[in-house]
Amino acid sequence: MIDPQEVLAHALSRRPTLGPGRLVCIDGLAGSGKTTLALGVAAATPARLLHTDELLEGWGGLPGLAATLDRVLRPLSEGRASSWTRWDWHASAWAESYPLSPGGLLVVEGVGAAPARIDDLVTTRVWVEAPRDERLRRGLARDGEQMRPQWEQWLDDEEALHARERTRDRADLVYETGSSTSA
Repeated sequence: MIDPQEVLAHALSRRPTLGPGRLVCIDGLAGSGKTTLALGVAAATPARLLHTDELLEGWGGLPGLAATLDRVLRPLSEGRASSWTRWDWHASAWAESYPLSPGGLLVVEGVGAAPARIDDLVTTRVWVEAPRDERLRRGLARDGEQMRPQWEQWLDDEEALHARERTRDRADLVYETGSSTSA
């Protein structure tokens, strides 16, 4: 079982890395439990939570995520305000923007949340994984069988991203969820 308190304790035991604040990146594989962990961390503290799903330009947006995170987080590391713009999945367009102020704890969660490009800003890197068949089952249960082609492509895309980034190898904490059998 994943303990959000362990993640929080790890982050708080380290010096600030995001200017006057701390940055926890919860990365890993789609459908592995990253969001659940991030919500647990955020519930235990007054952390701000940013989901990478909202920063992607649709199903094909994963390659541009590292640059987006750098653009959003770099000003915070310099003690300056920043902002991010939400991707509207239903409209397939960028929507409203939200401000971010420096300081405190920021939790960024989702596939691609901890690219090497922002390593100098990260206080704690968390990796969450589960077997592919379990993750696909969870994704289709949430999004519907009609999304199978997108999910299968996404699983391939994230595998390539994480192999290139060596994300799991750079993680401070590693968690595995689920079983290898489909329900």
